[in-house]
Amino acid sequence: MEPINLEELQGFVGTAVEISVHDQQGGDQAPVINKKIEKIEYCPDHTHIRFYFDHFNFIAVPLASDMAQSGTLFSASNTESGLTYTFRRV
Repeated sequence: MEPINLEELQGFVGTAVEISVHDQQGGDQAPVINKKIEKIEYCPDHTHIRFYFDHFNFIAVPLASDMAQSGTLFSASNTESGLTYTFRRV
């Protein structure tokens, strides 16, 4: 895995994705949701990347996460929080 690069993620803008967030410890997992990514940008303090679903709602992924990406999948694992964020094109 490699650090997150905002420019490489711009291909996800305007696409419908299936989003899941899970705990690396095997604990509780949030339900998978389907959303369309409207824009991707850094948060004001440049510690996270925000994936916006509209003008107000977003999910923030820590920049310190390790990233894996293919044409249809983006995954980021954060060792500090123990969370893995997965975005899969639908």
